[in-house]
Amino acid sequence: MQTRNKFFDDMSQLMTNAMGVAQGAKTEAETAMKGLIDRWLADRDFVTREEFDAVKAMAAKAREENEALKARLDALETKKK
Repeated sequence: MQTRNKFFDDMSQLMTNAMGVAQGAKTEAETAMKGLIDRWLADRDFVTREEFDAVKAMAAKAREENEALKARLDALETKKK
């Protein structure tokens, strides 16, 4: 018959509790880091994808209009000469 050793039972319980504490600390650290990153991002003036795409489209249209006006100006200058 094999008897359980109280020392090993206590060590096993201690290790189990330590793992639980470590897991809790890990979860708490992750939550704190996520909160910190969320606050940092909220303080920045980042634009949304929709806003970026809208400004990009406006810039492309302005560039096309600028090129058309340049071509028109070049044609007028050529006529003048």
